[in-house]
Amino acid sequence: MLYEQIAMNKRRTGYVMAGFTLLVVALGAALGDVFAGNWVTGCLWAVVVTAVYMVIMISNSTDVVMSLNNAQEIKNEDQAPQLWHLIEDMAMVGQVPMPRVFIIDDASPNAFATGNNPEHSAVAVTTGLLTRLNREELEGVIGHEISHIRNYDIRLQTIALALSAAISFLVNLASNLMWFGAGRRDDDDRDSAGGALAMVVSILLIFLAPLAASIAQMALSRNREYLADASSVELTRNPQGLISALEKIDNSEPMQEADPSSAAMYIGDPFKNKRKMTDLFATHPPIADRIARLEKM
Repeated sequence: MLYEQIAMNKRRTGYVMAGFTLLVVALGAALGDVFAGNWVTGCLWAVVVTAVYMVIMISNSTDVVMSLNNAQEIKNEDQAPQLWHLIEDMAMVGQVPMPRVFIIDDASPNAFATGNNPEHSAVAVTTGLLTRLNREELEGVIGHEISHIRNYDIRLQTIALALSAAISFLVNLASNLMWFGAGRRDDDDRDSAGGALAMVVSILLIFLAPLAASIAQMALSRNREYLADASSVELTRNPQGLISALEKIDNSEPMQEADPSSAAMYIGDPFKNKRKMTDLFATHPPIADRIARLEKM
């Protein structure tokens, strides 16, 4: 069951990332079709913009994310011995380098991992996590975060953020161009039925792209949480520790220090947003579903 879940979640992640990438290319093609009369030109715009955002995110992601969440770095084990040794032990079991360690001064129990790769990774936990969870529960949470690092989820998060930022930029560019009346389709193309339909489809894609990007980013986040849960059990050989930790995290108050743009990175929803009309925009799968899967292991 454990390895079946891991394999299934990896496949689903591949599908989501492929769809996310196709969305960026399709948006670029739509921009080129509407404003340059050439979809190839638009695709090149999308590739260049995405590459720029990718470089920006990869070079600054850890420090930026930690700063946004008011996390303070722990430089040595004397500052937080139990946390330091748990992370050190789980990193050794997971066969990844020791990540940087951060603590967020917040009474709500929570944690997240970030970085670009295992060699440049970091784990942050709240003071609430350290005071409310016992060692077995902490081990389950740290195993979850080390799994995010080992599975390269942290890189996927960085790529997803860059793709989302690129889509936002391209859509804003399209809005500005439309505001100034830009557009280079030939009149013959505009008057033909096929040309008019292509124009409508392109414009719809431009305005619906941010919505689709949000859904893809949230789906990616939810899928990786399931995978990290299963991988944590693989490392700790103890699903009960993580089950108990998730119950405490789910029944706690919302965080005060969490940054909204980082919400999907946390092990549990830091703002405790209850599911409303749909789970499409949820940053996390329901805790009850995660526990149910863990109980089957």
